[in-house]
Amino acid sequence: MTDSYLLHHDPYYRLGVGMMVLNHHGRVLVCQRADMAQTGLMDAWQMPQGGIDHDETPQTAAFRELQEEIGTANVTVLAESKDWLSYDLPRELSDKLWGGRYIGQRQKWFLMRYDGYESEINLTTPHPEFVAYKWIDPAELPELIVGFKQDLYRKVLAEFHDYL
Repeated sequence: MTDSYLLHHDPYYRLGVGMMVLNHHGRVLVCQRADMAQTGLMDAWQMPQGGIDHDETPQTAAFRELQEEIGTANVTVLAESKDWLSYDLPRELSDKLWGGRYIGQRQKWFLMRYDGYESEINLTTPHPEFVAYKWIDPAELPELIVGFKQDLYRKVLAEFHDYL
Protein backbone atom coordinates (compact mmCIF):
# COMPACT_ATOMS: atom_id res chain seq x y z
CA MET A 1 0.00 0.00 0.00
CA THR A 2 1.35 3.43 -0.93
CA ASP A 3 1.40 6.06 1.79
CA SER A 4 -0.59 9.15 0.85
CA TYR A 5 2.43 11.45 1.23
CA LEU A 6 4.13 9.58 -1.63
CA LEU A 7 1.25 10.22 -4.03
CA HIS A 8 1.85 13.98 -4.07
CA HIS A 9 5.63 13.90 -3.78
CA ASP A 10 7.69 16.27 -5.93
CA PRO A 11 10.59 14.12 -7.20
CA TYR A 12 12.98 17.09 -7.09
CA TYR A 13 12.72 17.21 -3.30
CA ARG A 14 14.17 14.52 -1.07
CA LEU A 15 11.58 13.26 1.43
CA GLY A 16 12.73 13.50 4.99
CA VAL A 17 11.97 14.16 8.61
CA GLY A 18 13.15 16.77 11.08
CA MET A 19 13.14 16.50 14.83
CA MET A 20 12.87 19.40 17.26
CA VAL A 21 14.01 17.75 20.48
CA LEU A 22 13.35 19.63 23.72
CA ASN A 23 14.96 18.88 27.05
CA HIS A 24 13.11 19.27 30.35
CA HIS A 25 14.18 22.93 30.49
CA GLY A 26 12.52 23.73 27.15
CA ARG A 27 15.83 24.06 25.31
CA VAL A 28 16.29 22.67 21.80
CA LEU A 29 18.96 20.20 20.72
CA VAL A 30 21.20 21.42 17.89
CA CYS A 31 24.17 19.57 16.48
CA GLN A 32 27.24 20.75 14.60
CA ARG A 33 27.73 18.96 11.28
CA ALA A 34 30.82 16.81 10.76
CA ASP A 35 30.95 17.41 6.99
CA MET A 36 31.65 21.15 7.18
CA ALA A 37 34.72 20.97 4.95
CA GLN A 38 32.78 19.19 2.17
CA THR A 39 29.95 21.71 2.17
CA GLY A 40 32.03 24.81 2.78
CA LEU A 41 29.88 25.74 5.78
CA MET A 42 32.39 26.38 8.51
CA ASP A 43 29.99 26.49 11.47
CA ALA A 44 26.93 24.51 10.41
CA TRP A 45 24.48 23.73 13.22
CA GLN A 46 21.09 22.08 12.77
CA MET A 47 18.42 20.07 14.47
CA PRO A 48 18.56 16.33 13.71
CA GLN A 49 17.01 15.39 10.39
CA GLY A 50 17.24 12.69 7.75
CA GLY A 51 15.69 10.76 4.93
CA ILE A 52 12.74 8.40 4.91
CA ASP A 53 13.45 4.88 3.71
CA HIS A 54 10.94 3.26 1.34
CA ASP A 55 9.57 0.90 4.01
CA GLU A 56 9.15 3.55 6.72
CA THR A 57 6.54 5.92 8.00
CA PRO A 58 7.78 9.43 8.78
CA GLN A 59 7.60 8.78 12.53
CA THR A 60 9.54 5.52 12.22
CA ALA A 61 12.18 7.38 10.19
CA ALA A 62 12.40 10.06 12.89
CA PHE A 63 13.19 7.50 15.60
CA ARG A 64 15.71 5.71 13.37
CA GLU A 65 17.44 8.96 12.44
CA LEU A 66 17.78 10.00 16.09
CA GLN A 67 19.33 6.63 16.93
CA GLU A 68 21.74 6.93 13.99
CA GLU A 69 22.68 10.56 14.58
CA ILE A 70 22.78 11.02 18.36
CA GLY A 71 22.97 7.42 19.58
CA THR A 72 19.59 7.42 21.33
CA ALA A 73 15.90 7.70 20.52
CA ASN A 74 14.78 8.07 24.13
CA VAL A 75 12.09 10.62 23.25
CA THR A 76 8.34 11.11 23.39
CA VAL A 77 6.53 12.63 20.42
CA LEU A 78 4.63 15.74 21.51
CA ALA A 79 3.42 16.98 18.12
CA GLU A 80 3.75 16.53 14.36
CA SER A 81 3.74 19.29 11.77
CA LYS A 82 0.41 19.64 9.98
CA ASP A 83 2.08 20.05 6.61
CA TRP A 84 5.27 19.00 4.92
CA LEU A 85 7.82 21.81 5.09
CA SER A 86 10.39 22.38 2.35
CA TYR A 87 13.65 24.18 1.82
CA ASP A 88 15.82 24.67 -1.25
CA LEU A 89 19.53 24.04 -1.25
CA PRO A 90 21.90 26.62 -2.69
CA ARG A 91 22.99 25.55 -6.18
CA GLU A 92 26.58 24.89 -5.08
CA LEU A 93 25.31 22.34 -2.53
CA SER A 94 22.53 20.73 -4.59
CA ASP A 95 25.13 19.73 -7.18
CA LYS A 96 27.26 18.01 -4.48
CA LEU A 97 24.64 16.31 -2.30
CA TRP A 98 22.73 13.15 -3.19
CA GLY A 99 24.39 12.99 -6.59
CA GLY A 100 22.68 16.22 -7.67
CA ARG A 101 19.27 14.47 -7.77
CA TYR A 102 17.45 16.96 -5.53
CA ILE A 103 17.10 20.72 -5.27
CA GLY A 104 16.02 20.57 -1.63
CA GLN A 105 14.15 18.62 0.99
CA ARG A 106 10.49 18.21 1.88
CA GLN A 107 10.16 17.24 5.53
CA LYS A 108 7.64 16.16 8.12
CA TRP A 109 8.66 17.67 11.45
CA PHE A 110 8.20 16.20 14.92
CA LEU A 111 8.37 17.97 18.26
CA MET A 112 9.84 15.56 20.80
CA ARG A 113 10.68 15.63 24.48
CA TYR A 114 14.03 14.10 25.38
CA ASP A 115 13.44 11.58 28.17
CA GLY A 116 16.98 10.29 28.61
CA TYR A 117 20.08 11.29 30.49
CA GLU A 118 22.67 13.58 28.96
CA SER A 119 25.12 10.66 29.04
CA GLU A 120 22.93 8.73 26.56
CA ILE A 121 23.68 11.20 23.77
CA ASN A 122 26.58 9.76 21.80
CA LEU A 123 27.71 11.40 18.56
CA THR A 124 30.38 8.74 18.03
CA THR A 125 28.05 6.57 15.97
CA PRO A 126 29.08 4.12 13.19
CA HIS A 127 28.69 6.92 10.61
CA PRO A 128 29.12 10.18 12.57
CA GLU A 129 27.20 13.14 11.18
CA PHE A 130 27.89 15.53 14.05
CA VAL A 131 30.94 16.58 16.06
CA ALA A 132 29.24 18.56 18.84
CA TYR A 133 25.84 19.33 20.30
CA LYS A 134 24.29 21.87 22.61
CA TRP A 135 20.91 22.88 24.00
CA ILE A 136 19.72 26.37 23.06
CA ASP A 137 16.73 28.61 23.57
CA PRO A 138 14.25 28.06 20.70
CA ALA A 139 14.37 31.77 19.81
CA GLU A 140 18.08 31.38 18.92
CA LEU A 141 17.43 28.82 16.20
CA PRO A 142 17.02 30.99 13.08
CA GLU A 143 20.20 32.98 13.72
CA LEU A 144 22.32 29.91 14.50
CA ILE A 145 21.27 27.96 11.40
CA VAL A 146 22.72 28.31 7.91
CA GLY A 147 20.95 30.96 5.84
CA PHE A 148 19.15 28.62 3.45
CA LYS A 149 17.37 26.87 6.35
CA GLN A 150 16.38 29.97 8.35
CA ASP A 151 12.92 30.31 6.80
CA LEU A 152 12.26 26.60 7.39
CA TYR A 153 13.24 26.92 11.04
CA ARG A 154 10.96 29.93 11.47
CA LYS A 155 8.09 27.80 10.10
CA VAL A 156 8.97 24.96 12.49
CA LEU A 157 8.99 27.41 15.42
CA ALA A 158 5.59 28.79 14.35
CA GLU A 159 4.20 25.26 13.94
CA PHE A 160 5.17 24.23 17.47
CA HIS A 161 4.77 27.64 19.14
CA ASP A 162 2.04 26.48 21.52
CA TYR A 163 4.40 23.85 22.99
CA LEU A 164 7.45 26.08 23.45
